[in-house]
Amino acid sequence: MVHAIQKRIIPLLLKCIWIKEIRGIDNIPTDGRFVAAPNHSSLFDDWIVPSIIVPYLDKKLHMYSNRKYFKNPLFRLYLEHSKAIPVEVYKSKDHKEINNRALQKALYYLKNKEPICIYPEGHRTLDGQLQKAKTGVAKLALAAKVPVLPIGITGTFNILSKGRAIPKFKKCVVIKVGKPLYFNEYYGKENDKKVLNVVTAKIMKEIAKLIKKKYNY
Repeated sequence: MVHAIQKRIIPLLLKCIWIKEIRGIDNIPTDGRFVAAPNHSSLFDDWIVPSIIVPYLDKKLHMYSNRKYFKNPLFRLYLEHSKAIPVEVYKSKDHKEINNRALQKALYYLKNKEPICIYPEGHRTLDGQLQKAKTGVAKLALAAKVPVLPIGITGTFNILSKGRAIPKFKKCVVIKVGKPLYFNEYYGKENDKKVLNVVTAKIMKEIAKLIKKKYNY
């Protein structure tokens, strides 16, 4: 069973103070075999997305997380409890090895019906607009043969944008969960760069529709 703090207390707190509306929660696949793909505007997103999916499924949501956050004792406690998956964001000599381990771990969780969350953009936006996405979501979804769940989040950029230390106490966050995207015709092509770019663009355009913005890449 998922710990009561992550399943009940955090979602209740977020809904009382920051979350204004949640739409499309019924679009979440109940078997847990999917990759959640939200836009990324704030550190707040790391709390918002699990607060929707975890209570609905009563399962942990394994989020890809920058390896540097595991070095912070407070962050590490939360990340390890939720079984987040460390990834190397900046290229280093261990970049490929660490991220390959992340992929294998994600495939293992999906096989066992535990969902994964990856921000396609990788980094938080600096201006509130959608950034050029990386192909990690597409690669994992095609390799695992699972759908992608697009999620659009608005409001978190105003509450806690990058560089801001203290969040605003404003009930303005709207979360829209889109319908799962299936890419059956591309299964087995997770190493084809052209295919990954096509799938990534489709994912980002769906996210853009949810938040009423344009994806210009």
